[in-house]
Amino acid sequence: MNEIKSMIIHPYWLYTKLHVEFSLPWWALPTFACYTGKILVDCLYEDNEEGQLVRVRSSYKGIAREVFGQKWGGKIVNSAQLIELLMTCILYVVLCGDLMIGSFPDGPIDARSWMMICGLLLLPCGFLKNLHHVSTLSFWCMVAHLAINIIIFGYCIGNASTWAWSKVMFRIDLLEFPIALGIIVFSYTSHIFLPTLEYNLIDRSKFTCMLNWSHIAAAIFKGLFGYVGFLTWAEDTEEVITNNLPNPTFKGFVNIILVVKALLSYPLPYYAAVEIIELTFFRGRPKTTFPSVWALDGELKVWALGIRVLVVVFTITMAIFIPHFAILMGLIGSFTGTMLSFIWPCFFHLKIKAGKLAMGDIAYDYFVIFLGFLFGIIGITTSFYALVEAFQIGLPF
Repeated sequence: MNEIKSMIIHPYWLYTKLHVEFSLPWWALPTFACYTGKILVDCLYEDNEEGQLVRVRSSYKGIAREVFGQKWGGKIVNSAQLIELLMTCILYVVLCGDLMIGSFPDGPIDARSWMMICGLLLLPCGFLKNLHHVSTLSFWCMVAHLAINIIIFGYCIGNASTWAWSKVMFRIDLLEFPIALGIIVFSYTSHIFLPTLEYNLIDRSKFTCMLNWSHIAAAIFKGLFGYVGFLTWAEDTEEVITNNLPNPTFKGFVNIILVVKALLSYPLPYYAAVEIIELTFFRGRPKTTFPSVWALDGELKVWALGIRVLVVVFTITMAIFIPHFAILMGLIGSFTGTMLSFIWPCFFHLKIKAGKLAMGDIAYDYFVIFLGFLFGIIGITTSFYALVEAFQIGLPF
């Protein structure tokens, strides 16, 4: 499950262009995300007759059912999770096109065509049978991830003598910060996996400590990465930081590694999304409307493979028609991210733990809910407007 979280939060190299001004709200978000992660897991437990905490719920869906009702609770959370997972898949395809056009800007193939080419390489994902195959691909993804970090950090530090210290401003840009906010929120939307992560810990009492240190480490590393990247390229920083590399050969080599990493990242959210679709719609009558995707011998039916491939095709198609990666990422984070990571955990905490919370905890929960709605509305509005404007004025993909 640590692997799952690292896959969800990995695209931090994209912060640098939109995150020109570093400010206190940036550092507050990991704090809020860490807090809501703790209270979400707290909602899994109830006191028994002896006053001991007992785990009575097993998932985010189970908590939602307790609050929203058995009929709608699971559907609401599943819908939000499915949207986020599918959009994550779309973002990986868009990223591949962005990286390839950055490597070959004067080539005969445009960004959308690169997305289609890279997307075709993802069609075999429809034949993934279990998480063992997915975890193997994710392992090699992490290898590429570490290699890219070392390369980019090394390059930036190697150019420390030309760093633009005077360009860094500690203030909020009201026009750009909402989009950056959505990107940052998106990188902390791992709450859907936290109940499973906590359940699989050898010592569950250390969950809080683990969550604290993981968010501290993530915040420091992401902030440092974006800061060093901006110092190196200042206002010329591209959305994908590797596209700033001046040497075409070196940039092409690094971007190819990133394309491989993005392709290897795709199977994890894709497989999770497919599982939700199959469990929600294809378990067989009377549980679901449609027949089961599994044959009696445990093998996936042929028509079910067609559905899985259609999911891949859907993400490729959406990537081609919505190619502005950073803006789209901000839009997603502002919607599903704020709901899953900020608003719902606090709302569930207030409902499930009603009568057991101190006034300070209640006030803090309402404060985070307020901020979640505020950031969500501002981020969605700003990101959607920026996306429409990008198409209208014909910004390059």
